[in-house]
Order: sequence, then structure tokens, then C-alpha cells
Amino acid sequence: MAISRLWRSNCLPFVGIMSLVAVTLSLMSYALLWKAGDLADLPNLRIGFYNFCLWKEDPGSLQCYNFPELEALGVPQVGLALARLGVYGALVLMIFVPLPLLLAQCNSDAGEWQLAVGFLAASSVLLASGLSLFLSFVWKWVRLTILGPGFLALCLAQALLIFLLMATVMLPPREKKGKNEWGNC
Repeated sequence: MAISRLWRSNCLPFVGIMSLVAVTLSLMSYALLWKAGDLADLPNLRIGFYNFCLWKEDPGSLQCYNFPELEALGVPQVGLALARLGVYGALVLMIFVPLPLLLAQCNSDAGEWQLAVGFLAASSVLLASGLSLFLSFVWKWVRLTILGPGFLALCLAQALLIFLLMATVMLPPREKKGKNEWGNC
């Protein structure tokens, strides 16, 4: 009975947080790696962080643009680079979140927990800013109704990042009470 209460009080919030971290990492990996960053992938339009293809009536197929053609269309190279840095930087930072969380839970170390909170906060800001910056450049070609599963996955990942940030701030690891107590890991 006491072991059950000890496990619930120490490990259940941690298991929930780690599960949300895994889901968030999966959503971001799906959108940015599996879908190659494509936010709109239709037969007549493919727009993503590395693809910019519009339907061309003359040949009757998609024509993909690179720089300097993209700059002529109004998509700045520096802006696109910053958007890519934001979303892919958020994924990289999320990869580093589980280890400090695990170490903080096992060692009851608030500093390691705060490191994970910092990674989550930076990842949330990077993802939101990169995605909004990118959408501001391509909004004349895409609408909310044609954005695909990659966009939805990034939006869900952003919502989970905010929730994770709140959960990690509100549920820090508890201090060990005794040396023989084995409930922290």
C-alpha cells in the first residue's frame, strides 16, 4: 500500500511527462523528417521548408522553384533559412529533453529539471516562430484548408510543448526522503 502511494506520488507524473515528450518527438519527426517538412502536399501544389512547387499550366505539371526564383516570388532566402532554423532547431532541442528529465527524476536534482524546462521553452519558442515566419512568406499560395498532415502534426506538437512546459514547471521531482526509499526511478 505504501509502495503504491510512493510510486503514484513520485513516478506517475514523471511517466506522463516522458510519454508526452515521446509523443511530441514523434509528431515533430513525422512532420519534419518523414514528410520532409512539406506543409501542403497536393497534386497541384507542394509547399514545405525544402519544396516549393506550383502548378504550371503550360507544361501541365508541377514546377519547383529554387533561389533566385523564390526571391522573385517574394520568399526571401534569409527568412526561409530562419524559418528552417526555427522548426528544425526545435526538433534538435527536443531530442535533448528526456535525458535531463530522467537524471533529475533519479537524482532529485532541481538543476537538471530546470535544464529540461529550458530546452522545452526554447523548443516551443523556436517551433512557433519558425512555423509562423514560414507561413507569413507562403500565405499567398496556401490556405488553412489545404495544409496537410505535416502542418497538423507541427500544430499538435506546439500545443503539447506548451502543455509539457506547464507540466514540468508545476510538477518538479520530489526530494528523496531516505536512502533506502526506491520510489524515485
